[in-house]
Amino acid sequence: QVQLVESGGGLVQPGGSLKLTCAASRSNFGAYPMYWYRQPPGKQREWVASITPTNSMHYADSVKGRFTISRDNAKNTVYLQMNSLKPDDTAVYYCRMGTTWWGQGTQVTVSS
Repeated sequence: QVQLVESGGGLVQPGGSLKLTCAASRSNFGAYPMYWYRQPPGKQREWVASITPTNSMHYADSVKGRFTISRDNAKNTVYLQMNSLKPDDTAVYYCRMGTTWWGQGTQVTVSS
């Protein structure tokens, strides 16, 4: 069983920044692609960003140029640096490991 624990969410004003962290309990973390998804209120969950085991990164068009995904395999951790946040970025953010495991989510609210 793998546990993924997200943290770093909160309330931030438009234009602000947050850094989300997802810590995994699995020891061969570096072998897995990692993903960030989000679910805005009343909407379906959507893919935000991904990073492969070889550090190839991909982003949804809605966050490209504002969000950065990174990983630290020594710490079994993936990050999502979010800059220039907008109210539309308000959502519960989830990390995913490979094709199977999901975290419990962390709330991000962008509001003045």
